[in-house]
Amino acid sequence: MSKLWGGRFTKKTDQLVEEYTASITFDKELAEEDIQGSLAHVTMLGKCGIVPQEDVDKIKDGLLQVQGMIRRGELEYTIANEDIHMNIEKQLIDLIGPVGGKLHTGRSRNDQVATDMHLYLRKRVVEFVGLLQKLQEALIAQAKSNMDTIFPGYTHLQRAQPILFAHHMMAYVAMFQRDIERLQDSYKRVDTLPLGAGALAGTTFPIDRHFVAEQLGFGRVYDNSLDAVSDRDFILEFLSHGAIIMTHLSRLSEELVLWSSTEFSFIELDDAFCTGSSIMPQKKNPDVPELVRGKTGRVYGNLVGLLTVLKSLPLAYNKDMQEDKEGMFDTVHTLQGALQLFAPMIATMKVNRDRMRQAVNQDFSNATDIADYLANKGLPFRQAHEVIGKTVLYCIQNKKYLLDLKLEEFKQFSSLFEDDIYRVLQPEQVVNARGVYGGTAAAQVSGAIERAEAALQLTGAWVQEYLEKSK
Repeated sequence: MSKLWGGRFTKKTDQLVEEYTASITFDKELAEEDIQGSLAHVTMLGKCGIVPQEDVDKIKDGLLQVQGMIRRGELEYTIANEDIHMNIEKQLIDLIGPVGGKLHTGRSRNDQVATDMHLYLRKRVVEFVGLLQKLQEALIAQAKSNMDTIFPGYTHLQRAQPILFAHHMMAYVAMFQRDIERLQDSYKRVDTLPLGAGALAGTTFPIDRHFVAEQLGFGRVYDNSLDAVSDRDFILEFLSHGAIIMTHLSRLSEELVLWSSTEFSFIELDDAFCTGSSIMPQKKNPDVPELVRGKTGRVYGNLVGLLTVLKSLPLAYNKDMQEDKEGMFDTVHTLQGALQLFAPMIATMKVNRDRMRQAVNQDFSNATDIADYLANKGLPFRQAHEVIGKTVLYCIQNKKYLLDLKLEEFKQFSSLFEDDIYRVLQPEQVVNARGVYGGTAAAQVSGAIERAEAALQLTGAWVQEYLEKSK
């Protein structure tokens, strides 16, 4: 079978070269986008009088037939046709005859594939904003259910200060909000049409690029044809944002793994999101967060891989750029799997409030408040810090906690201690004393939840707007 580009060649392509250079094994994922872009392109060719309307109608009808074959799984992709563009064009010509060859008038595979990837990622950006929104909703629901659950906050994985478990959940809501905002900001760069740039210099045909952009719902077109076919910044941005999202998911995963262990016993994940052991019948393994934590590395690798591919490429298109797709697809699928599972896993998570409270009662995480107590009574903070350090050492040596000490024991370290120290040391008081904006006091956490729910409404409206636009 002769190649659609084979006129200049006198030799058949080596079979190994065909296999090595073909991309159809992975870029067939762009089939719907390729059809979508071709329908808009041929419509424009008819509008501009470049291709007779009768031929345009035949081509559009043929493309819709090919689209049906793709959706039914009937299109047979071949390595001989190299990529998704040539596979679809070959099938089109087989269906409607040589007139199908007019489809490629005024475009190159260089601007065609770039258009496909813009269309593909535009959908995914909106999809991931929606999935992150659902995860935020699950976290906020846990926060609202645990406004009175006191939890040991950590630094260096050592107990530091008591906080509300709701406050901890809202920290992740804030992280995922930044992820949403990054994706939303990147949308305008994904929403840029390269089609019409040709191979690198534009085309001699009097095409209307802005009409195609309108047909495909793009907000703008590339200003420079060289940039249009060689730009992969929009993919790099997506891979970078994906890597940061996975970082956040991995951090939460690590905590879920720790918290669900017998040593912590702070939470229990629903059976639907855990697996057992083939040999130890008592085991309940947190496989989902473990796998998310593990898959984070591959998403990092996809970003570094594409950065490395692009770092020394001259303008405009080079075959190296074929390597932009597999990592992009892999990051999309990895994020889809993780985000689709995380929201229901968080929503069904059981919180062991009693165990968390027990942990808070059996540590020295209220020590900072005693230092503040003494500082408020006029003792310089550095001296107060030393006094409490010695008090804690005394407790450790005598197997006691701060609330176990009698007033006489406190006074041996400072005469400033009075009976009100016991109120200061209560976990509820420790938490609610931190009433600064963004702090863990219940009133501040309630405010954070209100702000997050307002942001959720804006996110939902944004998603709906772009879903309507893409119809």
